[in-house]
Amino acid sequence: MCNEGSLHYSIADQKKKAITQQQILLVQKTWKLFRDIKPEIIGDVFYSKLFADMPALKRMFKNSIASQYKKLIDMLSMMVGRLHNLQEITPEIEEMALRHVGYGVKPAHYKLVEDALLWTLERGLGNDWNEEVKKAWTDCYTILSGIMIEASDS
Repeated sequence: MCNEGSLHYSIADQKKKAITQQQILLVQKTWKLFRDIKPEIIGDVFYSKLFADMPALKRMFKNSIASQYKKLIDMLSMMVGRLHNLQEITPEIEEMALRHVGYGVKPAHYKLVEDALLWTLERGLGNDWNEEVKKAWTDCYTILSGIMIEASDS
């Protein structure tokens, strides 16, 4: 379980993290493999893990959770596909962060999402998941969530 104040990715942490060209390529390669799995399955696994870790989050979703599956995959695809140019997608990430604030998302929730994402990726990638892939995805997520948290704090 995670409480509201237990983790806060700071912008200082985000700026200390850098994702290398090799990590970008690894994230993109593994995402391409992962995309062969039906979005409904990915979404179901991801949200099942997220809600198992913090059931209270389920109340944030006013519409059918199934409608969230495609949004999750589309959002991740956009971010992963454009990792080479973070400055270009930063305004979109910031807008998304502000929408999430309106849904009740708190900084501590980003750690829960990270855990659910990595858990889902690990299961979906099977033998293609290793420590190098985990580090690439973790560093990528830390940077992206840092942008979102900074935007939501402003």
